[in-house]
Amino acid sequence: MTRARPSTFSIVAFDPKTKDLGAAVESKFVAVGAVVPFAAARVGAVATQAYANTAYGRDALAMLKRGIAPKDVVKKLVTEDKEAAQRQIGVVDARGRAASYTGKECFPGRATSWAETSPPRATSSRARKS
Repeated sequence: MTRARPSTFSIVAFDPKTKDLGAAVESKFVAVGAVVPFAAARVGAVATQAYANTAYGRDALAMLKRGIAPKDVVKKLVTEDKEAAQRQIGVVDARGRAASYTGKECFPGRATSWAETSPPRATSSRARKS
């Protein structure tokens, strides 16, 4: 019998109709809600996991507040992180633009996946450790 790997699932979402946005997380790890989700009204939402770098949340929201696009936020964060290969991040801004990244050292087959529904956008991630 194969033993299940511990996983964390997170989501960042934006509803263009209501302009609501947020982040949520589920995990077997205690108090994961203190390190994975970040959100700010009229700015955006961020989820960082795997070997979470909690500075990603604060830094991403600061960049979003300055009007930097999510794809550029993610690019800047992972480019400057020597351990980016062990990270996952999903970002959505208050305009509904979204971006994500899954490092190459995260579980195979557990890549961040994007789902576009009508109207909300969401990302969910499954990683090895939070």
